[in-house]
Amino acid sequence: MLIVVREASGGINPEDNKLRPEDRAAHGWYRFVLSFPPHLIRKYVDQFGLSPAATVLDPFCGTGTTLVECKKLGIANIGIERNPMAWFASRVKINWKIDPDGLMSHATKVAAEAVDQLESEGLGEDSTLPLFSRCRPDYLRLRELSADSHGLLLRDSISPLPLHKALVLIESLERHRDAQFSDHEILALARAIVSDISNLHFGPEVGVGPPKTDAAVVSSWLNCVRMMAADLRRLKNLPDVHSTVYLSDSREVTATVAAGVVDAVITSPPYPNEKDYTRTTRLESVILGFLKDKRDLRALKQQLVRSNTRSVYKRDDDDRLIAQNAEIRQLAEEIERRRIQLGKTSGFERMYARVTKLYFGGMARHLSELRKVLRRGARLAYVVGDQASYLRVMIRTGRLLADLAKSLGYTVEDVDLFRTRFATATGESLREEVVVLRWD
Repeated sequence: MLIVVREASGGINPEDNKLRPEDRAAHGWYRFVLSFPPHLIRKYVDQFGLSPAATVLDPFCGTGTTLVECKKLGIANIGIERNPMAWFASRVKINWKIDPDGLMSHATKVAAEAVDQLESEGLGEDSTLPLFSRCRPDYLRLRELSADSHGLLLRDSISPLPLHKALVLIESLERHRDAQFSDHEILALARAIVSDISNLHFGPEVGVGPPKTDAAVVSSWLNCVRMMAADLRRLKNLPDVHSTVYLSDSREVTATVAAGVVDAVITSPPYPNEKDYTRTTRLESVILGFLKDKRDLRALKQQLVRSNTRSVYKRDDDDRLIAQNAEIRQLAEEIERRRIQLGKTSGFERMYARVTKLYFGGMARHLSELRKVLRRGARLAYVVGDQASYLRVMIRTGRLLADLAKSLGYTVEDVDLFRTRFATATGESLREEVVVLRWD
């Protein structure tokens, strides 16, 4: 099959994957470090000629970039996301009906109580935090997570004292819970945990940096709430459009979306890159109670497209859907040959070939199911990237996804180059592309 690859156009810089200052309202409340940018959504809304009468679906909506941007443009939108932390973030980010002054008033009351509690324990929130930390009473028992919850965290991802303060703040939020404001306040804490309170760093993988002995937890959280309130003062004046997000498996689209209602899809699914996407949100998911133990984590992973070996289970069978695809089969065989040549024998390495087939099988299952909810003439944009994660065997994700879509009855219009990334492991240039499809 001949795939036409075009350079990105319409004002998109292939290297520009950052959130622009003018786009920060709502988008900046909480987002993945590798989220695709809002201006890419606008490009395809314009290219597809979408009007306010259209409905856009993002079946891998993450933290809601497509949903928020479509809502800003006055276009109805639907999201599907299985990660409960990301789903919650998306749901909050499309809720602009909150009174910003009421939110700030309530959050200020919660903050005051939390600070009073911390000061009664010999702790504080100002610039003398290290001094408070050294002088806290010996009898003070720091609050901790349960053993099951703590076992889910990346080691040293948050220090004991900042964690204690975050748990004190959560207790205050629970005591003063107000249904009008609680979701926004909790999301503000998720952002503060990641950006200011924890020891995490992203570059672009999630990792753990030098430990912070202390952190200004309450004031960091209140600053995040203040940012939300400022955004809400502007956003609440925009025309209201239908916007919703479902906590569901993207491979089972019809479980949540009605038949024939979707005019366009703009999305970025996982890449086959051995990246455990649940690690990106693990810390805040655990502290805020979205994941409590290994059973919760396993249930989450079992409803994701398989893109890494840590999410593969014996009963997985999506690979049967691409059993007749010669190119994917040959790709998996090449990965297995490379493993044998290199003498790689760990359990994870033995699964590299299988997870590759499961990934494309999962995407085939998604695309097959998706057909039932699309209107005739629907346009689709899938942002995907080349990968060389499995023993440096190159996976041309965009081209393979385009082939799969064509075999399922989609028309492949273009494969647009969005940007390129340099792979230090292989010295090769990896393409990030937008696979543009049409359903007739």
